[in-house]
Amino acid sequence: KRTPLFNDHIISMYSYGMSCRDIQRHLQEVYGVTVSADLISHVTEAVMLDVKEWQNRPLERKYAIVFMDAIHFHVREDNQTIKKAVYVAIGIKLNGNKEVLGMWIGGNESAKYWLGVLNEIKNRGVEDIMIVSVDGLTGFGEAIGAVFPKAEIQRCIVHQIRYTAKFVNYKDLKPFVKDLKAIYQAPSEDSALSGLDELEEKWGKKYPSSVSSWRNNWPQLS
Repeated sequence: KRTPLFNDHIISMYSYGMSCRDIQRHLQEVYGVTVSADLISHVTEAVMLDVKEWQNRPLERKYAIVFMDAIHFHVREDNQTIKKAVYVAIGIKLNGNKEVLGMWIGGNESAKYWLGVLNEIKNRGVEDIMIVSVDGLTGFGEAIGAVFPKAEIQRCIVHQIRYTAKFVNYKDLKPFVKDLKAIYQAPSEDSALSGLDELEEKWGKKYPSSVSSWRNNWPQLS
């Protein structure tokens, strides 16, 4: 008789990418237990029912904030290494609690795929999102507006800082980032704009792309 704990061991090994044969060998060597491939497949397939139930569960009608981002991985598929994106949406409910709305696996990150994710979220019961925090992916804002037209779009500050800093020479990076803090840590928008003016005066000629990025995206950054 297999116990739930024993099944958990199989699922854990499977989640790390071990094949049925690898799992069989490991169980034999470590626990002295012989397990058939059919049993391993039965255990791993059973957990997929829970996964699908979680993926399709109803969501809240409203969320205060939803953060959307993609994590990129290189994976083996059909004997070649390809790049895939795991799309992640994390919501802040009106009571302040966080909730992972879902995770989706696609090709390289694109606004078109995000549009499908947004429609799925809507179909699972979400009627309104107050603020959506995203990176600067081209077309992302339009995709959000098409599904949740009342949502305000906030440009993710962390992504903005990373994008800005990649144009800056290493020897200038520390003082440049220090001047950036006067913008994104400012107590008010007026104070932040003053910080942006000072940044432009000091660094605008040397790093025009970095400074103009803050100017051009200010409505969403502020």
